[in-house]
Amino acid sequence: MALIFDVKVVPASGKNCFKQDKSGILKCYVKSQAEHGKANAELIKNIAKALHITQDKVLIIAGTQSRNKRIKVDIDISYEKLLELCGIQQQMNLFKQ
Repeated sequence: MALIFDVKVVPASGKNCFKQDKSGILKCYVKSQAEHGKANAELIKNIAKALHITQDKVLIIAGTQSRNKRIKVDIDISYEKLLELCGIQQQMNLFKQ
């Protein structure tokens, strides 16, 4: 069963990381510019790396020309596990201390 989720991409940020903003929106910061699909390719690469899957299992199903994207990953995973693998749970634990 696949997981579909939304992510906001921040291109040309100078870093590669995932964060969750105050409203709970998942953000992916990428180094690439938002031109010629470079930021999209880096987003797919970052998601695949975080989830330890191949890039062909990650698909942008909406928002290829927008910062707000809908992503489909072809693995059986919960959204909470996705956040954990992206390091979000670790970030939240830092705020609780």
